[in-house]
Amino acid sequence: TVAAFAGPAAPFSKLAGLGLAGAVDEAKLAALEREHAARSAPLRVELATLADPGVATLLTRRGYLLLGFENVLGRELAAPERDAAVPGAGGVAVRRAAPDEIAAWIDVVTDGFAHPDVFDGPPPDETFPRETLARVFRDFAVAPGCAQYVALRGGEVAGGGAIRVDGGLAQLCGAATLPAHRRRGVQSALLAGRLADAARAGCDLAVVTTQPGSKSQENVQRQGFELLYTRAVLVRAFGKE
Repeated sequence: TVAAFAGPAAPFSKLAGLGLAGAVDEAKLAALEREHAARSAPLRVELATLADPGVATLLTRRGYLLLGFENVLGRELAAPERDAAVPGAGGVAVRRAAPDEIAAWIDVVTDGFAHPDVFDGPPPDETFPRETLARVFRDFAVAPGCAQYVALRGGEVAGGGAIRVDGGLAQLCGAATLPAHRRRGVQSALLAGRLADAARAGCDLAVVTTQPGSKSQENVQRQGFELLYTRAVLVRAFGKE
């Protein structure tokens, strides 16, 4: 189990892996709750369906409320993908962001996430201020093992994404498209480009997190991703006793 704190309203402030190794030490959980209360911050728990079933009962008894769900999907990376050329379908080209493009990458993914796509999917369970999102992606840009990608359409930066490589695992993250360029194949191109690079880097498994029923989930399933597990997002307000 890992607890991370990046600020009271930061998306990465969370408790992950709870119950995957069995029963939860309630005294340690209470100490963590007190620590968050001292920081005037809610405690956000991502509870996987693979965890001990009794953990959900424990959390609801302690005042946690269900905020929503997330799906974690994965797929194997085949050796032929390492040598595959990524087509620029629909006039969309994808490449690694150059050092002088990182500021543009931060702007495009921040704008994309600040304007969630709800045209044919559910609204997001959580929203964050633009300045919070921008800080998250600035951190992404310098995190070890992370690489940033831009998608260009008609010569303009239309979207962006990131990938984090850890051994043989590639985590796809931070993908967003500007509203004016949606429904033009930008996300599909970003997926294909990052998967090809992950395979070339020697990864044999890729994972991605999506909101259930979203366009993002539809896009990744088209490219061979399958559901690994779901996780419930539960939050305990810092004023709880």
